[in-house]
Amino acid sequence: QLQLVESGGGSVQAGGSLRLACEASGNIFSINSMGWYRQVPGKQRELIASIKSGGSATYADSVKGRFTISRDNAKNSLYLQMNSLKPEDTAVYYCNAVSTGPLGNPMDSWGEGTLVTVSS
Repeated sequence: QLQLVESGGGSVQAGGSLRLACEASGNIFSINSMGWYRQVPGKQRELIASIKSGGSATYADSVKGRFTISRDNAKNSLYLQMNSLKPEDTAVYYCNAVSTGPLGNPMDSWGEGTLVTVSS
């Protein structure tokens, strides 16, 4: 199967930057797209950025102009550059991959998450 491991979380002050990384292993050949989600206690998980194999990326309005998603297929890695961080960005960030099963069914894979804390 597919395994995802995030890294790069930490604590920063408002206006600072962090770069998250996600390394994929296992059945990487079936991945169609990858993305970053975030979640705070009591709230639903939110999609903040996604990228397809061709390189096209989409962003949530809350992070447009501040976050940049990228991928390195040779290293099986996904990245999220986060600039101009705000306290509202505080959350656990999760790496996600959408894969296609043998019957064409979509499958989601998740990392364990990495905590980002932004103080004011």
